[in-house]
Amino acid sequence: MNLLLHGLEDFEVQRGDTLRAPVYTYATGGLATFDCVIANPPFSLEKWGEEKWESDPFNRNFAGLPPSSSGDYAWVQHMVKSMAAPSGRLAVVLPQGALFRKGSEGEIRRKLLELDLFEAVIGLAPNLFYGTGLAACIVVMRLKKPKSRQGKVLLIDAQTLFRKGRAQNFLEPEHARQVFQWYRDFVDVPHHARVVSRDEIAKEDWTLNISRYVTPESTDDIPPLPEAIAAFKAALARCREAEAALEKVMLEGGWLE
Repeated sequence: MNLLLHGLEDFEVQRGDTLRAPVYTYATGGLATFDCVIANPPFSLEKWGEEKWESDPFNRNFAGLPPSSSGDYAWVQHMVKSMAAPSGRLAVVLPQGALFRKGSEGEIRRKLLELDLFEAVIGLAPNLFYGTGLAACIVVMRLKKPKSRQGKVLLIDAQTLFRKGRAQNFLEPEHARQVFQWYRDFVDVPHHARVVSRDEIAKEDWTLNISRYVTPESTDDIPPLPEAIAAFKAALARCREAEAALEKVMLEGGWLE
């Protein structure tokens, strides 16, 4: 239904358990591969099939075995193995926690970075997706990046690009165009994007936490916390004085008994 709503009619849909028993495989064995792989998998899926991956016949644990409590990097490794050489690329939506969680996920992230698969990471605003208010990110990978991008990762902070709704926020077309422009240019943009070398990421213990590398706009106009508290208390006192004066006027006018 989603494909039809977006005007796409040439497609094939298969139902199955992608992580435990992938459907798209070759008759001779091995995963089918594609030039472009995209996915919006369930965030931090529990009991995703860890027991099957301990001896996965498709070698989808090549960077490590994800924890049973979160299948985020199971999806990523499955997608990497589904990319066709040499042109394969992927884009996957993940919770931002996948960018900095440690343990086995941190080790998998380190391995993927050492293989130079990460091309870009785009941090999105919270509450954009149905069913979760979490801030998500888009991870873009390539099997073979252009020479000018090798050994580098573009980190984009797009968390301010959204239209606020009553129950959900929305990423508008102009927001998507802006993000794509930053991705295509692959250059530093103050407060929004930064090209980071793999060596710098290694010094930061292999974290891809966007706020570690992209500095937000200045907040000089925000007063220190003690001043803000004092201003709040003063405003509250004035409010109470105004309420007392209003009550007096209403009593004198006979509006209150």
